[in-house]
Amino acid sequence: MIPDLGPIGANGLANERDFLAPKAAYIEDTNIVDPELMWRVIARFQGKTFIYKQDHCPFDVVAWHGNYYPYKYDLNNFNTMGSISFDHPDPSIFTVLTVQSDDPGQAILDFVIFPPRWLVAEHTFRPPYFHRNTMSEFMGNIAGTYDAKEKGFGPGASSLHSTMSGHGPETEVFGKASAAELKPAFVGADSLAFMFETCFLLKLTKYAVKGKKVDRDYRKCWADLPVQFKKPS
Repeated sequence: MIPDLGPIGANGLANERDFLAPKAAYIEDTNIVDPELMWRVIARFQGKTFIYKQDHCPFDVVAWHGNYYPYKYDLNNFNTMGSISFDHPDPSIFTVLTVQSDDPGQAILDFVIFPPRWLVAEHTFRPPYFHRNTMSEFMGNIAGTYDAKEKGFGPGASSLHSTMSGHGPETEVFGKASAAELKPAFVGADSLAFMFETCFLLKLTKYAVKGKKVDRDYRKCWADLPVQFKKPS
């Protein structure tokens, strides 16, 4: 069963037609002689990985029954929306799938992507503005350069901004965007980033906290931001 799609109509964002589910097909594969060629079934439970082997195909099914299907979706099929007037839009317009809570505006989980797209808004700071959220944001870079953090955030990198943690574009991005001519610009022909946004707090694993790849100077990307507003003397 596919969770709810993003907020824009029947033909925006992710389209139901692009979610692909397998067709039932009986596979009989039990003549495995070499133990190394046995089927391996990998499962994750409570942060641990479990693996077992079996001598027959796990897809030896006759039919799917009910409305729960494994499915896949090509993120390149996402129909991106954006502001064509002014202001940087809320990331909810990039929502692929959402699981809503009973409280309006507080999703249990939003799955969001930032694909290649045109920026045309005028009188607007185009990158994500500096903000704090009532949601927790876990985001990562899949390909290319993320437009709000051009250095030190290559493919495979990820970040977590918990509830009410201030964040925004790094100093160099802020400077470039503030001085840029506001003409139509195509962002990241080869870029793709994702974000999981939730009203719950996310707990870090020991691997994440103590890993050798942790950027312990992450906050310094904002250290040189100039003061833009001063009290009148």
